[in-house]
Amino acid sequence: MNLLVNGDAEAGPGGSPEPVETVTGWRVVQGAPALIGYDVGTGYPTPADPGPTPRGSRFFSGGNSPRTALVQDVRLPARGRTGRHAVDRGRVRFTVAGWLGGYAGQQDGARLSVEFRDAQGTPLALSVLGPVTAAERGSRTGMVERTSTGTVPPGARTARALLVFTRTGGGTSNDGYADAVSLTLTHTRGGRS
Repeated sequence: MNLLVNGDAEAGPGGSPEPVETVTGWRVVQGAPALIGYDVGTGYPTPADPGPTPRGSRFFSGGNSPRTALVQDVRLPARGRTGRHAVDRGRVRFTVAGWLGGYAGQQDGARLSVEFRDAQGTPLALSVLGPVTAAERGSRTGMVERTSTGTVPPGARTARALLVFTRTGGGTSNDGYADAVSLTLTHTRGGRS
């Protein structure tokens, strides 16, 4: 189960390249994001361009700001197979995943990071995906899947997801794109006894 709310940009306002003030499940900490429909066209990713399969109707973009950042704080499960007891014994694995990309040969990009923290908010571990370069996309508009896995650090109680879009070239549009971002946990038999 994806612990991130609205990791697919489907909920809340949006659907066009116009920036939105709020993004369901996320806190806008910088810039002005846009949740763009795959049916918009005019150079934005379409259902025919590389991206998640299956995909919803919208994706995240950096809107018209040079740097746009969205944050989501997640409380890790207290009980169950991926709860605190299993985390503290080193028996919970995480997977951070997302489709990240941009426009044609431009270097605008998106980066997804997840930072695990203890009960006092002290960072314990960090996983970073992206940005995906134009060369990695073959200078094609679209998104490429990126994933990272590891062991949730003992003592972790929360995770902070940060989705950052950066405009590196000219123009007014921040063409960093992201879709299908997720954080999932699984129990493993390995780890400390």
